[in-house]
Amino acid sequence: MLDSDCVTVNVSPDIKESDKLGSSIVGGNGFVGSIDGMKKRDNETNSEQLEVLYDDGFGSVSMKDYLDISKDMIKPDGGPPRWFSPVECGRPLKGSPLLLFLPGMDGVGLGLIMHHRALGKVFEVRCLHIPVYDRTPFEGLVEFVERVVRKEHAASPHKPIYLVGDSFGGSLALAVAARNPTVDLVLILANPATSLDRSQLKPLFPILEALPDDLHNAIPYLLSFVMGEPVKMAMVNVNKKLPPGPMLRQLSENLTDLLPRLSVISDLIPKETLIWKLKLLKSAAAYANSRLHAVKAEVLVLASLKDNMLPSEDEAKRLSSVLKNCEVRTFKENGHTLLLEDGINLLTVIKATRKYRRSRRLDYVTDFMPPSLSEYKFGFDQYSGWLQYCTSPVMFSTLDDGRIVQGLSGVPSEGPVLLVGYHMLMGFELQGLVEGFLRERKIMVRGLAHPALFTPSSSNSELSYFDYTRVFGAVPVTPSNFFKLLKTKSHILLYPGGAREALHYKGEEYKLFWPDRPEFVQMAAKFKATIVPFGVVGEDDIAELALDYNDLMRIPVVNELVRQSANDTIRVRTIDDGEVGNENLFIPGLLPKIPGRFYYLFGKPIDTLGKEELLKDRESAEELYMRIKSEVASSIDYLLKKREEDPYRSIIDRSIYRLLSSPAQDVPSFTP
Repeated sequence: MLDSDCVTVNVSPDIKESDKLGSSIVGGNGFVGSIDGMKKRDNETNSEQLEVLYDDGFGSVSMKDYLDISKDMIKPDGGPPRWFSPVECGRPLKGSPLLLFLPGMDGVGLGLIMHHRALGKVFEVRCLHIPVYDRTPFEGLVEFVERVVRKEHAASPHKPIYLVGDSFGGSLALAVAARNPTVDLVLILANPATSLDRSQLKPLFPILEALPDDLHNAIPYLLSFVMGEPVKMAMVNVNKKLPPGPMLRQLSENLTDLLPRLSVISDLIPKETLIWKLKLLKSAAAYANSRLHAVKAEVLVLASLKDNMLPSEDEAKRLSSVLKNCEVRTFKENGHTLLLEDGINLLTVIKATRKYRRSRRLDYVTDFMPPSLSEYKFGFDQYSGWLQYCTSPVMFSTLDDGRIVQGLSGVPSEGPVLLVGYHMLMGFELQGLVEGFLRERKIMVRGLAHPALFTPSSSNSELSYFDYTRVFGAVPVTPSNFFKLLKTKSHILLYPGGAREALHYKGEEYKLFWPDRPEFVQMAAKFKATIVPFGVVGEDDIAELALDYNDLMRIPVVNELVRQSANDTIRVRTIDDGEVGNENLFIPGLLPKIPGRFYYLFGKPIDTLGKEELLKDRESAEELYMRIKSEVASSIDYLLKKREEDPYRSIIDRSIYRLLSSPAQDVPSFTP
């Protein structure tokens, strides 16, 4: 094991002699265990699913830890490149895919140190370590990685293999993918060094090679400010919810701890190693670029807009145009060392971009991993915190005896549970509903959403609100997905009114647009699911609908854009007639109001257990369907009336109350 207790190496008991560039797992100090022994872990993994809001450890490790542990791992041991598995990754869920981390110029293999605990929950993580004085040529490294890829593919041909390549490792990953087009590979490339010829530092390469030894020790300090954003590195474990004064003190302390440790970089890359690494980088970029046409793998490029070493933004655009299956995400405040900086949770990025899967095809139900606590905090703070604050959602539910109580105690904990309700304008109610179930009950609600939310993003921006809907359980609305969710006893959110209800026209607020088809009732009965009808109100308290679909279609140019968008969008309601099938996707014009409040009422649960007649008798199914629709409408009417009694309906009154006594979600409401 390594001296530090932060990162250790998993040492297999059945140690074998490894070949030259052999298939071994080894710590930086030379303790070796075989990959064959490592494979035994698959039979020992925990078969249980992750719990909702589990601790993924993100933010508990920083650049300081990377430098401290790297210092121990670079001790010369005379060994060749090797793989190691950080013990803090733990044992992944059974059936988890393999993730191979290919490091950047440093070669240590600790570039994922901030992500080990999170990734280790759902991946079998192995990291490549290239010793400081190793001189394996690029082709040798390609063959070394390729050997593991082919062996693992032969053992599990239906599982994907993930290659996470950081800078130089990005070129290495592309080279391996080009040579193995029939292997199911998923490439995650962080600022790949394929753009080396256009590097901002290219004019300095000859100078670095000729620099005298006594000046070489100054290079690490210079490189540290070029390679990454020091403030972003130091912000990793700073509490962002602190007042400005204490937060700045934490940041200052982190920077003070970090700067003296930068001297480790001179040990990671001594002068003779630097000269070799520059040659290796050039060879890697040329090799990978000449074979991009052969890459068939699924690729996600993560590019930093403040990368001072490489033109990563331009390179991401180039790769997306050259590679056949490539998606890009850019990060405007991060530098070259993207994976060691604040705000980037790699597992969240992989999940949000639909890249996590355990077989050849992504399954939105079985491949879903519940959000972690850090994802919950960041997601709702970043993308809907303002809406939560402004609307202070308050929830009521109905007990079995018919009593209405504040909170969600009336909703069954055991699934399958089908939440059927009204889709508010623009789906504004979604954040409050999902957040409320997570916070109060630790229940993950899986929403059946329009397929348009799952099309590959044409934007290269950072993770968006729509990306986060997938992290928090959204599933394309298809019969097969509905079937699987019921089978897995999930809590399912269903809007029979769909997009037509959420994008209603003027004067149609709180009107239900439900099709005359009771199929969801029969499907629920097949799985003996509990149906909970619900209503929600508040859209008229936050905005006025100024421009609806009819208004937009009367505006020149705009109407053509709306038509084009409609033509490019998958339609769900193709078999429904009338207004229900009038599914026009558009962005309405809204005039904001001084915010009121969102109110939810979940009705008395309807148990389908023992109601086999629903499966055989369509008339009985239609009768229950109409009852559910009536209860949703009644819930809306109840809330519209009762909200008039809420002394804290106005944001002004709620703000005063918060200042004196309580956080947003604890502001009281009317008495049910």
